[in-house]
Amino acid sequence: MSAKNELSQAASPYLLQHANNPVHWRMWGEAALREAQALNNPILLSIGYAACHWCHVMAHESFEDETTAAVMNELFVNIKVDREERPDIDHIYMTALHAFGERGGWPLTMFLTPTGEPFWGGTYFPKVARYGQPSFVSVLKTVAEAFHADPARIAQNTKFVRAELSKSAASGGGAMTLEQLDSLAPPIARLIDPVHGGLAGAPKFPNTPILELLWRAGARLANAPYRDLVKLTLSKMSEGGIYDHLGGGYARYSTDERWLVPHFEKMLYDNAQILELLGLCHHEFGGPLFRARATETVAWLQRDMTNAEGAFCASLDADSEGVEGKFAVWTYAEIEALLGQEDAAFFGKFYDASPSGNWEDEAHGGSVIVLNRLDAKAPALAEEARLAPLRQRLFDAREKRVHPGLDDKILADWNGLMIAALVNAATIFDEPEWIALAAHAYGFIASAMQFTDAEGNKRVAHGWRAGVLVTPGLALDHAAMIRAALALHETRNWVPVSGYARDYLADAIAWAEALETYHADPESGLLSMAAKDTGDVILRLAPTGDDAIPNAHPVYLSALVRLGGLTGEARWLARADELFVALGAAVRSNFVGHAGILNALDFRLRAKEIVTVGARRKALYEAALGVPFTGRIVVDIDRPDEIPEGHPAKAQVALAGDAAAFICAGGTCSLPVRDKHALLDRVGHV
Repeated sequence: MSAKNELSQAASPYLLQHANNPVHWRMWGEAALREAQALNNPILLSIGYAACHWCHVMAHESFEDETTAAVMNELFVNIKVDREERPDIDHIYMTALHAFGERGGWPLTMFLTPTGEPFWGGTYFPKVARYGQPSFVSVLKTVAEAFHADPARIAQNTKFVRAELSKSAASGGGAMTLEQLDSLAPPIARLIDPVHGGLAGAPKFPNTPILELLWRAGARLANAPYRDLVKLTLSKMSEGGIYDHLGGGYARYSTDERWLVPHFEKMLYDNAQILELLGLCHHEFGGPLFRARATETVAWLQRDMTNAEGAFCASLDADSEGVEGKFAVWTYAEIEALLGQEDAAFFGKFYDASPSGNWEDEAHGGSVIVLNRLDAKAPALAEEARLAPLRQRLFDAREKRVHPGLDDKILADWNGLMIAALVNAATIFDEPEWIALAAHAYGFIASAMQFTDAEGNKRVAHGWRAGVLVTPGLALDHAAMIRAALALHETRNWVPVSGYARDYLADAIAWAEALETYHADPESGLLSMAAKDTGDVILRLAPTGDDAIPNAHPVYLSALVRLGGLTGEARWLARADELFVALGAAVRSNFVGHAGILNALDFRLRAKEIVTVGARRKALYEAALGVPFTGRIVVDIDRPDEIPEGHPAKAQVALAGDAAAFICAGGTCSLPVRDKHALLDRVGHV
């Protein structure tokens, strides 16, 4: 047992941030649990992530303080976890905190028995008592004393929490119908802020599953304003301060109801989901805004978030130089010094920049400016031509500032989300180079993060940094990479990428089989977050609800439906239907919290397979890819004998000739369609 901080051995940027703390931090694992058991000391488990502002605050106040660290080292075995590297650990102990009646958040501070059983916890604790919150040191001493002096109470707490954690979600109840989905749309639409978009109130998160639910309702209920609500939300976000008007990309959430002042961290998974919505809104409504934001966001991804191997980094911090948002905000004097008086006034008219500022924040020493266009009229072409170089001048000056920290670890699930988003957006915006960007990232995940286990199964690791893998992978790692593989498979003949040709469909099948082998719970039928060979978790939980990061179930469900269409194998659709039934009761208990699963169900019930066949099918194939991904599966076939056995189009392929498309749904296919305009008419509104 080492009386020192062991985090210098970690690969995670978040853990390395704490490597010089006087706290004797351990990494999560069996060695740390054995140490706690040998000492009979409780465990202090601290969970956070690199872009977390309040994690930094608690670190500076307490973990860097010699006196506080001495108390921690004397009374506890201290374990630090990166929630992005071990979301399974984070989910277990965050769920435990909720069982104690606490709201939760990060930093997560949990107190465990030496065997890892939670008996109490909280989030941020201040170094000095204030506003009714006890000081962190007083909490430490009270908890340690209770652990040793009152074991019966500790045992009662751990028993209660384990019982809560072990409660399996009610299963069964049958899958839902389209009529039921339609009946949910009006009450969910009423949750949307009619002025600012997004869910009413503050803080405001993108909540993309709910927006997608409304989008899909708009296709089924064409006369209702569901898609207008999505357009309103995405327009306000894209003009608000939550969007980086100089560098591209969306911040994690807005602290106010107008999307003005963001929490400045930028997450890969948020931008992936928003990129897909930008594509959908552009396809439906046109105009320059959504294309511009998509193009700028992809430029940000390439410039700031792509590593040397082509994979995508996890996040950008909210803080720089110890101050949240310092990199992003401006004073009017700074803008005027860079642009000159006349151009600064012109720029300020469009970006809410004036001497009085628009955000009062004591950390920034008074009033500052968060650039936004919430109240400005859209610039005319000539005005935009003048604004573009002014933005560039400010961007160039901002680049000389101290940048927020980059968490450069590579996560398979987040990369899978972004790979699929790039492909799906590329087909709508006609940006084939985005396919290459996606394929390069995919190539890294498949080569550096795929491993074959002792049983010969191909599996995906969860994380990679500096050559160190985090294994085994989680359910979402496999589900998201299956979705990414299928997106690239559908577009493989549109943009062949030199040096990155793979059998994407074979990858998807192998990962789906691994997901079933290691994550499917035989009792509930659900997907456990952690693999069955994960040896350091006290329980394997199977969450079903939406979070900021998508849940594995809806991602896998939509992939199963697509896999069934692309292979013609009934087993994948049968598995999807089984999973929908298993999820039925959980969904009915909280419809809004399971919007992702409802979206997957809409895809299962309404998706059209577009089969393109023949040597001269290129125009039909490209037209099929241009249909939004939310409602189509493109099966592009070079030769008629490649149509899978059992596929509905098999019997009609003799009619194809040089080029034809078949639109298949509900087990039947159309007559051959030979004109791309007729194809789009036949597909209809999706």
